[in-house]
Amino acid sequence: MDQIVERYRRRADAFERKVAAVRPDQWGDPSPCAKWTARDVVDHIVMMHGAMLRPVGRSLSPAPDEPLAAYRSARADVEAVLDSELAGQECETPSGPMTFLEHVDRVVSDDLVLHGWDLARATGQDETIDPRDLERMWASMSAIPDELMEKFRTPGAFGPDVEVFGPEVKVPEDAPLQDRLLGLIGRDPVAPVRADR
Repeated sequence: MDQIVERYRRRADAFERKVAAVRPDQWGDPSPCAKWTARDVVDHIVMMHGAMLRPVGRSLSPAPDEPLAAYRSARADVEAVLDSELAGQECETPSGPMTFLEHVDRVVSDDLVLHGWDLARATGQDETIDPRDLERMWASMSAIPDELMEKFRTPGAFGPDVEVFGPEVKVPEDAPLQDRLLGLIGRDPVAPVRADR
């Protein structure tokens, strides 16, 4: 339990640093996620924190309509549950029954890493994924059965407008592990973000 909470907080800290480093004129810049701006990436992360809370009967607190403040507020809401007896409560999720703690670890905690890369790419920040996260996520995601991976790549399979992964981007087998992970989830690790998308 402590490991999961520590992992979430470490990743949340890293994402918060990226959000804080975005210049005001960069929020409308395109991200590697098709149709998403840098602001949309942060809005998605905030929304996913709300999705973690719903199965335990909680919701996001009212927050300012400003990316950093909204993210900090959503993070505080999730951390409050992680620090409570609800953390070990089993709940129904789109991936089946699991505890709140497990749900956070499998979904929004990983999202912080992957969308942290998106935000960094969109705003010209350091895109390096922490080696601890890289190895852990590669081990889990590369082991996903083809049938389930196909579901993850199917828009709407987990709800309206939800697409977990994009189509795989082929990268060389000897490419760095970060590039292989990004290709697996549908990101082109070397293509520049196009402003005209």
